[in-house]
Amino acid sequence: MRNDNSPPPPESGSSIDPDRSWFTRRSTLVVGVAALAPAALAGWVLTQAFAGPGSDGPSGSASRSASHAALSPGQRDAKPGSTPSASTSTAAATPAPAPAKGPLTGKTVVVDPGHNAGNFEHTEEIDQQVDIGTNRKECDTTGTTTNAGYKEADFTLDVSLRLRTALESQGAKVVLTHQADRPWGPCITERARIGNEAQADAVVSVHADGVSAGNRGFHIILPAKVKSGAADTAKIVEPSRQLGERIAGNFARTTGSAPANYLGSGTGLVVRDDLGGLNLSTRPKVFIECGNMRDAKDAAQLTSPEWRQKAAQGIADGIVGFLGG
Repeated sequence: MRNDNSPPPPESGSSIDPDRSWFTRRSTLVVGVAALAPAALAGWVLTQAFAGPGSDGPSGSASRSASHAALSPGQRDAKPGSTPSASTSTAAATPAPAPAKGPLTGKTVVVDPGHNAGNFEHTEEIDQQVDIGTNRKECDTTGTTTNAGYKEADFTLDVSLRLRTALESQGAKVVLTHQADRPWGPCITERARIGNEAQADAVVSVHADGVSAGNRGFHIILPAKVKSGAADTAKIVEPSRQLGERIAGNFARTTGSAPANYLGSGTGLVVRDDLGGLNLSTRPKVFIECGNMRDAKDAAQLTSPEWRQKAAQGIADGIVGFLGG
């Protein structure tokens, strides 16, 4: 077999019949080809006429069908000559961002922004009584305000949203009990149920106090040991205390705020049995009162976005420490 482009070698003399004219053989071949050409051309013309413009015959159609099937839905629906839309191309090329990885990966934290700014316009609804195990209390309350009118509910939601961001950056799944996306509430019973149903590894309810001026600082409210009606906190008392201690230490360090000077004996930790959000919880849970909105010095901190960011970070650091990060 030849593997180059050189012309074929000349025929040897013995291969040529001296009695047959070479010229005659060549002429016969030319005449035969000339006779076949018109027929072939006519057949090609008929094929094109029946198949239509652009047809490649059965094999070409099968090829195009396979190519068409391989296209994305947006490309298959595009008009001839058009290009796929940018949104189609971008959606196919840009994957969803992966969740952050960190010390809280695989953990669920429920954050409960205390009260709701809409509660002020729905006092009849929030005054309905609900069962908290030890007794019956209002479904929810309005919360307090600073002397200038900054609502506790606005403060708690702001800190809670910042806290969610901080926790998610550490890999946690974060569930909020509300985002001011409802006109009032939720009731304290529902807030507890959200944490329970989420099987939360930790639950934090964010608040600010409203006592007389001169009373300053933060404190963490821990669940008392309660067993009455729907309330049974025996299993969460100790882990809740550990959670509260972690948050108290990190909150003080991050914000520079001192433990409350009016309760808790300087520890920043208080135990209560009259809060439905704690009594009805089956998950480790604490409340944090970040400061006193009625004291001018505390209020100056609570109304500062920079300080609220520190508050959220302090709480987040405590949760990370509690969950083993």
